[in-house]
Amino acid sequence: MTSHDVLISAPELAELLDGQAPVRVLDVRWRLDRPDGSDEYRAGHIPGAVYVDLDHELASHGQPTDGRHPLPTAAQFQDTARGWGINDGDTVVVYDNLKSFSAARAWWLLRYAGFESVRILDGSLRAWTSAGYDLATGDETATPGTVNLGWDALPVIDINGAAAFPADGVLLDSRAPERYRGETEPMDPKAGHIPGAVNAPSTSNVDADGRFLAPEVLRAQFLGIGVSPDSPVAAYCGSGVMATHNAVALTLAGFTPAVYPGSWSQWSNHPDRPVAVGDEAG
Repeated sequence: MTSHDVLISAPELAELLDGQAPVRVLDVRWRLDRPDGSDEYRAGHIPGAVYVDLDHELASHGQPTDGRHPLPTAAQFQDTARGWGINDGDTVVVYDNLKSFSAARAWWLLRYAGFESVRILDGSLRAWTSAGYDLATGDETATPGTVNLGWDALPVIDINGAAAFPADGVLLDSRAPERYRGETEPMDPKAGHIPGAVNAPSTSNVDADGRFLAPEVLRAQFLGIGVSPDSPVAAYCGSGVMATHNAVALTLAGFTPAVYPGSWSQWSNHPDRPVAVGDEAG
């Protein structure tokens, strides 16, 4: 898969929107400290974009032992995607306003559901405004779509798979180094990381403008921390959001990553699961 299959530039998106091909744009604003981005969306978004509520539309909710952002069911997600106005044959473009960290979740989940024609606006909303394109305000109403989605189109691992993964592959912890090392933990019951995991902060995937690094640069970074074409690789994070950003970067770099959706928010809520601290991979 090439970068053109994953990313789209602001001028390319503008050209698509001016053309005749059906395009659906999704605004996926979300932050850990401010998960509801709807007010920011209403204040200014790409014309025609519909707002996506990450917490409620890109995740389900259960017990703490399920993690903060477990995957929705296939039926739930198909209904949600139809509510966004998506039809079979559409091109979907996802974006946020923070270096694609939350847009990656929408990209990955649509791909997981078998929808292949989805791309991330590289550079996020700032790329659009910096290129001189206008914003719309208020809410957008989508005509319900009829898309037919599948499920399980990308590899995932569960909590047991995450525990066993470092024995034969590379398990990447996508969080900030201080959370990985166990020096701080703002959200979850325990501080530290899954034994055997290697730290690969998702923030390292993009440049200062929020654009993904070149595929060859990303590949060199991942090879440098032990990822190999000859062994499997999987990513987790705090709650299954930033892990998908690493999944995007790994895909751009030519790997086929798995994602552990439960991530640290699930692992740390299971008292029987061991915790590692410090810089050692385990």
